[in-house]
Amino acid sequence: MQPLDQALAERWAALALANVARPYPYKLDQLLHADADACPPRAIHPAFWGSYDWHSCVHMHWTLARLLRRCPDHRFAAETVRHLSERLTVASIEGEMESLARPGHASFERPYGWGWLLKLAAELDALARERTDLTGPALALAPLAQAIADRWLDYLPRIDYPTRAGTHGNTAFALMLTLDYAEAVQHRALVALIGQRVERWYGRDRRYPADYEPSGEDFLSPGLVEAALVRRAVDGCSFADWWAQFEPAAPALATWLTPVRVGDPRDPKIVHLHGLNLSRAWCWRQLLPELPAPLAGLAERTIEEHLAASLPASIEGEYVGTHWLASFALLAVDGA
Repeated sequence: MQPLDQALAERWAALALANVARPYPYKLDQLLHADADACPPRAIHPAFWGSYDWHSCVHMHWTLARLLRRCPDHRFAAETVRHLSERLTVASIEGEMESLARPGHASFERPYGWGWLLKLAAELDALARERTDLTGPALALAPLAQAIADRWLDYLPRIDYPTRAGTHGNTAFALMLTLDYAEAVQHRALVALIGQRVERWYGRDRRYPADYEPSGEDFLSPGLVEAALVRRAVDGCSFADWWAQFEPAAPALATWLTPVRVGDPRDPKIVHLHGLNLSRAWCWRQLLPELPAPLAGLAERTIEEHLAASLPASIEGEYVGTHWLASFALLAVDGA
């Protein structure tokens, strides 16, 4: 499988540093109550104002932190430390907290941005344990992470059904990222609540209709990310037994084993399909240790095929793709 080597880390780091410093174009997610609420992104989001939109800016910062932890001597390491220290400050995070607390913003970036913010917090926490020069950003971000965790605790008991979309609303993907944080900081209440909801929502799923996927703008496979979450979150049951009931029939399963075609990567929504190839590879890597032998062999091959189809798009192409795809490529290569 494609390794995370120094050369690849440097290409992604250079791209991420350029993205988070690029203020426009930027897509705001904001509820306006008056003319005075219309402000430039940097005024509303003093930490996460680049890389096209808030959630992409968050997960490009995760990309920088992850690459620094995994390849600490890469060529852009010093620049990465400097950027994280200058952007993720007490003052900038207080500004993000103020935006989060605005009227009508209780659902801001829920659930996708919530998951990525917490994954970033987990990565910074791990970095700060290894090197003192990242203690500041980790501590600065902690209150925002706690606020998002509190929102999960309020939100999860109120939703009876998960969102099974292949885009930002997907519940399972956001909870996968959230578990990284909850386990890193030993947030036992959040871990337990996620496990309960996952068992309730997904525990009885049978013969998943994978041939209904993908939709035309998906960057996630709802079925595969559900399986990855069940494997990780549910205690007290055998994943192998669950998978035996959940596994799609052979013709439908073939859909998950074949990379999708990306008809127009210049289109900001069609390019999502490159993300689908990468997130499928990430999910299959999560599942590999638990899969029966014949399927495990197919999964190993399909991971390589999905990476070959879409890894280049994480480095080169239009900004509608390169502002976010490196994060999904990094998950696929190094996120298992």
